[in-house]
Amino acid sequence: MNVFVTGASGWVASAVVPELLAAGHTVRGLARSDASAATVEARCATPVRGSLREHDLLRAEAERADAVVHLAFPHEDLADLAGAARAEGEAVAALVSGLDGTGTPVVAASGIPMVQGRPATEEDTITEGPVAARGENEARLLAGADRGFRPSVVRLPRSVHGEGDAHGFLPQLVAMFREAGTAMYVGDGAHRWNAVHVRDAGRLFRAALEDAPAGSALHAVGDEGVPVKDIAEALGARLGLPVTSVEPERLGFFGVMQTMDHASTAERTRALTGWTPTQPGLLEDIAAGHYDG
Repeated sequence: MNVFVTGASGWVASAVVPELLAAGHTVRGLARSDASAATVEARCATPVRGSLREHDLLRAEAERADAVVHLAFPHEDLADLAGAARAEGEAVAALVSGLDGTGTPVVAASGIPMVQGRPATEEDTITEGPVAARGENEARLLAGADRGFRPSVVRLPRSVHGEGDAHGFLPQLVAMFREAGTAMYVGDGAHRWNAVHVRDAGRLFRAALEDAPAGSALHAVGDEGVPVKDIAEALGARLGLPVTSVEPERLGFFGVMQTMDHASTAERTRALTGWTPTQPGLLEDIAAGHYDG
């Protein structure tokens, strides 16, 4: 298939694009800048200059393609997460606006909901918080099954890790810990982060594109939940730093994140697709030195 990929120069795409090419597909990738276009080209894909704001371009590329993978998110709007989620929703609506009755597979990246008291499953949805609009985007896309194309979503966990990760949460924590001179976690450190290796995520996107039933929500989960204390201790060991329990305010945005337990399962995803994570887990990746900075 000829696959149109948004966010084709990004971190998740660094695994998705090679996975698609290795399976015999061709890729045209959206690129906002010359640098992004060069990255897309280096991945042996054809760059398409444009952005998520260019809705006519998105529609035309989706109509031209045999399949669509949507990985992009308007990161320039992160100061306004709700606004960024709305902008993404408009882009997704443009992508699928000409696909009614075509049977075209459309796979979009999304986030895993947080559920109080238990791990999130594929049946849960994002219904509240600053990115509640992203849950609405997901629901609208999956409803496209009734319009004659084949939509699915791959929900990504809090950490998509691996060698080469330069902009995710772990590199940001490393920079913060180095500056503070200590690796930190909030409270007793029992709250958990879900995680997946980027290569395992790439395999799931390909599986969804090729075989997922219309309307599927899939979880790219390798580690169901890693306690934040374990993450701090692993980073501290690699960086040669002491490990300290702190108040949430000390960690800013990450402090807020660590006050919430974010565990999730992928049992339904594995049963539906046959996907099984094979790459190292989060703590193994840290121990291997991939986040030493």
